[in-house]
Amino acid sequence: MSYRGGTLGWVVIGVVLLCACTSTPKSVTQPTLNAPLNANPTAISAVNEGNQFFASGRWQPAKVQYEKALQAQDTVAEAHYNLALTLDRLGNRETADKHYIEAANLAPGHKIIWNSRKFRRYGDVRVEKSNAAAPALPSIGGANPGSLGGGGRGGGLGAGGY
Repeated sequence: MSYRGGTLGWVVIGVVLLCACTSTPKSVTQPTLNAPLNANPTAISAVNEGNQFFASGRWQPAKVQYEKALQAQDTVAEAHYNLALTLDRLGNRETADKHYIEAANLAPGHKIIWNSRKFRRYGDVRVEKSNAAAPALPSIGGANPGSLGGGGRGGGLGAGGY
């Protein structure tokens, strides 16, 4: 009796694993961004409409709305970024790359924009938040903490301090 129960248990585990391994994985979703509140109202409205189209997988109408937002105000980094995401979905990577770059230029340091496909060459860029201060780097051979080499006048490598 225990042999049958054990076999049945292994069969159930096998079926569960088989189902888990054959299911289609969910694709990683990259969020669209909302326009900043200080943007042109026409641009904000168009970005919002584009985001709704994007969320429902309607890439072409989303593209039209993001382009409309950029016609109203071409300095909205979020519209460039959203348009780039949409162009990626439509298979137009070359034009998408131009909009990723423009978005990054308009929003330096924006974590979502800078983690886009264009700038993420080696997997996801994850920024760990930490309250601790960064450790100080040790100086290399000298009392001057900003110098390399420490020898000769000026302490730099070009001044004889190998």
